[in-house]
Formats: sequence, C-alpha cells, structure tokens
Amino acid sequence: MTTAKGYLTTHVLDTAKGRPAAGLKITLYLIEGAERRELARTQTNADGRTDQPILPAADFAPGVYELEFQAGAYLRESALQPGAFLDVIPIRFIIEEAESHYHVPLLLSPYGYSTYRGS
Repeated sequence: MTTAKGYLTTHVLDTAKGRPAAGLKITLYLIEGAERRELARTQTNADGRTDQPILPAADFAPGVYELEFQAGAYLRESALQPGAFLDVIPIRFIIEEAESHYHVPLLLSPYGYSTYRGS
C-alpha cells in the first residue's frame, strides 16, 4: 500500500501590476541547525507558479525550510522599481505534516510583501 505524501508549492502575485509575477527566481533550502543546504532552484511561469512542485512528494519530509525569492531582480526587470528597496525575500517555515500540501504564496509590491500558509 502506497502512502500519500505531501509536497510544496508557491504562487507569486505582483500586486502593483495586478497579475502573476512571471520569471521570478526562487531557491529552496533545508535548514539543519546552523547549516543551510540548497535543495532546488526554479522560477515562476506566466501564472506566477512553478511548473512542478518545488519540493515534490518523493523528497518531501518534515523539517525547517526556507524559500528565497529574488524579488529585487524581478522588480528591477519589470521596471517597477528603478531604485532598490526589496532584494532577496527569505521566508523560513516549518513542515510538520509529511502528508500535507504546503503552499507558501508571496504577494509582492515594490515596497512590501506578505505571505501566509495557503491551500
């Protein structure tokens, strides 16, 4: 019998433009004590999502993780932020339930952002 496993996804919305943030680079890290180990690099598609789960079921496990969003590069390329305020946005979170879908959205504007655990 196969047990269902969880997975990790994200969705980045550009709230200044009122549409998905396409082409935003993302890195996923596993945090173990003082160590930060890179697990994946990806970027958002035209819908502001990644084409595949950032952490698929085969690799999904409880632990402390960090998503690093390259917001500054995206904002400069989109001509919304000619100067620099936001740069890299790290979001550190805990996965406790190995069978659950964890969704970590990012709502982004040139001078602020918010996140939450989505569904």
